[in-house]
Amino acid sequence: MAAADAVKAQGAKGPAGPAGPSEPVRIDSWIWSVRLTKTRSQAATACRAGHVQLNGERVKPAHTVKVGDEVRLRLDGRERIVVVAKVIRKRVGAAIAAETYVDNSPPPPARSDVLAAGVRDRGMGRPTKRDRREMERLRGL
Repeated sequence: MAAADAVKAQGAKGPAGPAGPSEPVRIDSWIWSVRLTKTRSQAATACRAGHVQLNGERVKPAHTVKVGDEVRLRLDGRERIVVVAKVIRKRVGAAIAAETYVDNSPPPPARSDVLAAGVRDRGMGRPTKRDRREMERLRGL
């Protein structure tokens, strides 16, 4: 009976539920939990490379996150700016993950803009030096 009371007292909070105030959550784990990166190791690598900022400062993967923190993540040529609304420990579904942060990111570039730069016809072979320079000029390099 005591075990059943403990489960009722715990309520809906299970292993993927919100972390309590005494439970610190690492930033790499939180980034992975809310599905900003595909893997936790990818989140940790981004932290070590300096692509993650917490309240304007670069942080290491073990830095803790709390509600109200602003997290900036630069990944795949795009910057994500999110404000922590809920701290979670484990990876959850996409619908629940979207409720754990407020997304203040600029909109992603239009797909047509990304594909237009440097697209070659299939079967054209290796680009010449002139072709390569033209593609770099289109990309803005």
